[in-house]
Amino acid sequence: MIFQSWLFLFLLPPVVLAIFYAQKKNLSSGFKFSSEELVQDLKPTLRVFLSQKIIYLRLIAVVLIILALAQPQSPIADSKITTEGVDIVLALDSSTSMLAEDFKINGKRESRVEVIKDVVKNFIQGRKNDRIAIVTFAGRAYTVCPLTLDYNWLITNLERVKSGMLEDGTAIGSGIATSLNRLKNSKAKSKVIILLTDGRNNLGTISPLTAAEAAKALKVKIYTIGAGGKGLVPYPMRDFFGNKVYQRVEVDLDEDTLSKIASITGAKFYRATDTESLREIYGEIDKLEKTPMQEKGYLQYNELFPLFLIPGLLLLFLEIVLTNTALRKVP
Repeated sequence: MIFQSWLFLFLLPPVVLAIFYAQKKNLSSGFKFSSEELVQDLKPTLRVFLSQKIIYLRLIAVVLIILALAQPQSPIADSKITTEGVDIVLALDSSTSMLAEDFKINGKRESRVEVIKDVVKNFIQGRKNDRIAIVTFAGRAYTVCPLTLDYNWLITNLERVKSGMLEDGTAIGSGIATSLNRLKNSKAKSKVIILLTDGRNNLGTISPLTAAEAAKALKVKIYTIGAGGKGLVPYPMRDFFGNKVYQRVEVDLDEDTLSKIASITGAKFYRATDTESLREIYGEIDKLEKTPMQEKGYLQYNELFPLFLIPGLLLLFLEIVLTNTALRKVP
């Protein structure tokens, strides 16, 4: 049996003391005699005995009512609640190369950054009980959202990620370092960084491999994703009249470094060349990074307050009736 309102239980000691104190003040007889010898041979009748003990009836009634107010419950069906216990940082490249439109959503050409945001949004919505943070990086790294369980707020902040929001460049090492900073105080059983980029580290004072060694020391896995097609890809430009046109450009993806980063931390490197393969990659990571922990919980409860309230009210009613009729004291 458990109680939902513990506050009422703290009323028990003072109420019991108050009742006994009030009874002690009323124990004096209504009649006074000049000598005890006149009444010492008289034995108390049953009525007198009961009138002296009626206080216990009131005491029991009050205790039962207080216990009823504390909302006693008993579990009638238990279940196993599974929690994941994973802290995840989504590190997303937002350099201008992410504006290349070699990915599609529903048959429509979209920039890499918009497609990635759509896939990441689905990834977030598929998680439960895991804290997730978002870090974006270009010429430097920036925390978009710290670790949180508020997925709606997380998705709202995800929409803020735009190519060109930071000075241009690709500081992969800084992206990893900032992500590790989000996880340094984490007590989660599993800590993960999912880093996505389409380029090569060319800015920042921290080497990606040095940052990977730091992640290994902190027991953080770094899954790396190289995004974008190989060779020349369509990149949006504006012509003289302001119309959108495409120019074929080649984006330099450093697959070797990304593979080493993942290997150092005991994770995997993935290559995403289109929207479907990107979805499959996040889906695979989603399955890999689940660490179920069963906790016993109770979903259904039986309310027990009537078992205390009804007897308490009946005893209180009985005490009032008796003290005003059969056990009434004459002043």
